[in-house]
Amino acid sequence: MFIEWLSELGIIQRVFIIGLIPCALTAVGSLPVLSGWVFSRRFSAGGLGFSAGIMLVASFTSLLIPALESANVLIVIVGFIAGIAMIKVLDAVVPHLHVVKGYEGPPLLKKRIARAWLIALAMMVHNIPEGMAVGAVAAYGIRDGLILALAIGIQDIPEGLAVAVPIAAAEGNKVKGFTIGVLSGLSEALAALIPAVIIEFTHVALPLLMSLSAGAMVYVVIHEIIPDVMKEGEGEAPTAGFLLGFILMLMLDTLFM
Repeated sequence: MFIEWLSELGIIQRVFIIGLIPCALTAVGSLPVLSGWVFSRRFSAGGLGFSAGIMLVASFTSLLIPALESANVLIVIVGFIAGIAMIKVLDAVVPHLHVVKGYEGPPLLKKRIARAWLIALAMMVHNIPEGMAVGAVAAYGIRDGLILALAIGIQDIPEGLAVAVPIAAAEGNKVKGFTIGVLSGLSEALAALIPAVIIEFTHVALPLLMSLSAGAMVYVVIHEIIPDVMKEGEGEAPTAGFLLGFILMLMLDTLFM
C-alpha cells in the first residue's frame, strides 16, 4: 500500500518522503544524548566501520551496477569521477571538523566558527552523497530506494549519536547536541532532492547521477571513514562493524528482491 501511494506522487515528493527515513533514524540515534549517554571509542570505531561497509556495498549494488545496466560505461566513469570531484570541492570550501581526523576547509574560518557547528558541518558533508544516493536510487525505483534509505538510515543511528555527543560535551548542552544531530539528518533528506530536481527539470541521464552518487560515497569511505577508523585503533571493532554493515546491505539487497 505504501509503495502504491508513493508511486502516485511526483518524483520530488516521492524522493523527499523516502529521504526522510534516514533523517528520522539519525534523530533516533541522537536521542540517547538527552539522557547523558556517552559512547566508548570502541563503539565509535565499530560504528564508523559499519557505515563504511554499508556505503561500499550500496555504491556497487544499488548505484554502479544499475547504472552500468542502462548506460555506456564511459558515462558511468564520468559520473563516478564527477562525484569524487564534488566531495573534494566540498572538503575544500566547507569548514568542518572531524573528531579524529581534525579540521578541513578554509584555514581562515577555523577559529571563526564554533566547534559544535564544525562537527555538524562535517557530518553534513558526509551526508550529502548518502542523501544523493537515496534520491537517485528512489528515482530509479521505489522499492530500491526504500531499501537503500533503510540501510543508510540504520548506519545513521550511530552517526547521529556520534554528532550529538561531542557537541553536547563541547557546548555543555544536551538539547543543542540533539538538535544539531537531527539537523545533520535533515541535510540528508534535502540532499536526496538534488538528483530528483535535476531529473525533473533537465535531461540529465539518471545513470550519470547514480554513478556520481557512487563516486561521492566511495570517496567518503576512503578519504574520511577509513582514516578515522585507522586512527581510532580499537582492535577488531571497526573490522567487525565493517563486515556487519557489508553483510546487512547484501541481505537487504537480496531479501527484498
